Amino acid sequence: MKIGIICAGDSEAAPFLDAVQNCSVSEKALLKFYSGLIESIPVVALFSGVGKVNAAIAAQILIDTYNCDTIINAGTAGGMAPHIKLFDTIICTESAYWDVSEDILTDFHPWTKSIFWQADKPLLQTMRNIISQKNIPNVYFGIMITGEMFIEEQYRNQINQKFSPLCVDMETASIAHVCYVNQIPYLSVRTITDTEEHAGIETFDLNCEKASRISFHIVRLLLQEISRK
Repeated sequence: MKIGIICAGDSEAAPFLDAVQNCSVSEKALLKFYSGLIESIPVVALFSGVGKVNAAIAAQILIDTYNCDTIINAGTAGGMAPHIKLFDTIICTESAYWDVSEDILTDFHPWTKSIFWQADKPLLQTMRNIISQKNIPNVYFGIMITGEMFIEEQYRNQINQKFSPLCVDMETASIAHVCYVNQIPYLSVRTITDTEEHAGIETFDLNCEKASRISFHIVRLLLQEISRK
């Protein structure tokens, strides 16, 4: 197994890049790719830049150039469900775009049966076992929704009514989309920086570093378990 790790921003990626052992750095498409080992697992980690296209570019390069056969998306997200609080962590069971017309996916390539991209079931089960066995609090499994915008109040109700997501971000569904057409597994682990109660880009900026470390810690536990097996 060789795992590609995609974070949107440099703060989100920083804990992963610091953890890469025997690291070598290469560049492609204006991105820097950090290759090495985390918990004895071969990884290639990077920050892709914010947004769906940037994340999709990174994912396809990880697959084509670096031969990654699994993609993990990690970092931060905005809380959507009322019970989700700051610094809770969401592990994606399925993801979808909130700002793409449904028939774009179902009536045209890749002709999906659903607008949702399913996360990898074995990885999800491993994560559920880890969370349960280690009794890690404030971790939830559920829907992540992706769109090319920081969510303001006028979109929150619309998204909640249609998708009932736990959180929203700008990259997960696009990474899942790339993994789907390449037929490789993906998982997304995101920690909450802002909510309806604690809203705004300023709140995100304030909480990003701490939330990124929490997300990294949970992904590292997954890598430890994969390595152990």
